Amino acid sequence: MPLTARNGATYDDLCALPDNVVGEIVNGELVATPRPSPRHALAASGLGGAIWGPFQGGKGGPGGWWILDEPEVKLGEQFFVPDLAGWKKERLPSLPEENWISTPPDWVCEVLSPKTLRLDKTRKMPVYAEFGVRHLWLLDPLARTLEVFRLETGKWLLLSIHGEAERVRAEPFDALEIELSLLWG
Repeated sequence: MPLTARNGATYDDLCALPDNVVGEIVNGELVATPRPSPRHALAASGLGGAIWGPFQGGKGGPGGWWILDEPEVKLGEQFFVPDLAGWKKERLPSLPEENWISTPPDWVCEVLSPKTLRLDKTRKMPVYAEFGVRHLWLLDPLARTLEVFRLETGKWLLLSIHGEAERVRAEPFDALEIELSLLWG
């Protein structure tokens, strides 16, 4: 449930929001939600930490990616703040100087919470598909699940659902085994 919703929102509206909220512009509406809970932040931080070394740092993995926590992503006139996002460096050779990145990510992970679940699934997922984001993960720390999607002919294909203490290899990071129990605390 958003704290604020207003049609015709601009980037200036995002900048005017207080620091204790995450602001996005979704289909012309300014949407502000509370900062993530500690359980949400733990899951996002744990996943980002597991992926960063091998895929951005090239330590024990292939490298070649930018992996960012809560980047501002500009998709057309919309501004999203996914919990995690990744770009292959061949598509985004360097990070921009602006606050936002206008190249659609190759991978997005949204960590679901009761306040953002509907927004993430019904409003943001279709926009990610429209802009060609190839891979989407939905991580739910309350249900202790990871849903893995791939974009196929403009639609999300659910590849797998994992839970609890499973060890997971999921595209596009299937070179790495992720122990889900470490994400739940």
